[in-house]
Amino acid sequence: MPVPISQQFRVASYVLKQKILRRRRYPLVLMLEPLFQCNLECAGCGKIQYPTEILKQRLSVAQCLAAAEECGAPIVSIPGGEPLIHPEMPNIVEGLIAQKRYIYLCTNALLLKQKLDLFTPNTFLTFSVHLDGLKVEHDLSVCREGTFDRAVTAMKEALARGFRVTTNTTLFDGANPERVRALFDYLMELGVEGMMVSPGYSYEKAPDQGHFLHRERTYELFRAIFRDRKRSWRFNQSPLFIEFLMGKRHYHCTPWGNPTYNVFGWQKPCYLLGEGYAQSFQELMETTDWSAYGTDRHEKCRDCMVHCGFEPTAVDETFASFKGFADTVRLTLNPNNDVAPLLQPRGLHHTV
Repeated sequence: MPVPISQQFRVASYVLKQKILRRRRYPLVLMLEPLFQCNLECAGCGKIQYPTEILKQRLSVAQCLAAAEECGAPIVSIPGGEPLIHPEMPNIVEGLIAQKRYIYLCTNALLLKQKLDLFTPNTFLTFSVHLDGLKVEHDLSVCREGTFDRAVTAMKEALARGFRVTTNTTLFDGANPERVRALFDYLMELGVEGMMVSPGYSYEKAPDQGHFLHRERTYELFRAIFRDRKRSWRFNQSPLFIEFLMGKRHYHCTPWGNPTYNVFGWQKPCYLLGEGYAQSFQELMETTDWSAYGTDRHEKCRDCMVHCGFEPTAVDETFASFKGFADTVRLTLNPNNDVAPLLQPRGLHHTV
């Protein structure tokens, strides 16, 4: 089981409550970015291209905890930049645990081994390590040799100390399906709790614009990766989302499902697309023109199939009908089980 029962129950009860209250728009995961600064310069990243004065800015502990309370999502993902650079990250994590939030601290793991003493193993805390492939592929992706080995060493230490450890993998055009499958095998042997995989988003400021996946190429890549899916592979994401990546299901994004709070405020409309900022979560929800975004409504959304937009759609489908729930159960028990696709895409345009 890739996710503890307590976390599954917490998320399920939260989503069902939103359904009972007939809330069309609700947050599932808060994307909390306490800083943009990083100790890597990945060619496909658009987060580290801000000027120095912005990269030096940090959210305070109080701002982070207030954002989590204001949003109310049961899960908090802490990306960046590199969160472990933040000098008060242990205090932020401690405060979120006190709020009973499940935390995924996203890290490249370069600082993880030396920072582990600042944290205590807890069901609410998971280190989500960025690994874009096996050694050759990952080091090339992050533009620094030796990064894979350092990350793996830190992961082994964290696992030995009893921490929850998962991985997140972003794939670009040119990825070799067999090498990705070999990565999944390796990570399972390593003992990680679960894996997350997603195609990359084409940030405008990213130095490398030539390797972002277009939609049809995404389908081809993920069909090759997930053919005859191994039962030993554990993913900490919805099996319906994986079906979506393979082109077996058709979704619209749910941008409010993973709202983003960073040094500028609440980012409109989502973690990937910066179209302005709101000063409160309520303002974000009430003033964002959600109908203006999505695959067929905004040029920058055209090829996006990233988890932070479509995973909430998949989760919503699970609890929207008996069929959605049954499909999720069947695919969880047998990942190669073909289920009847939806006749109408779910997501943004379906619910507006």
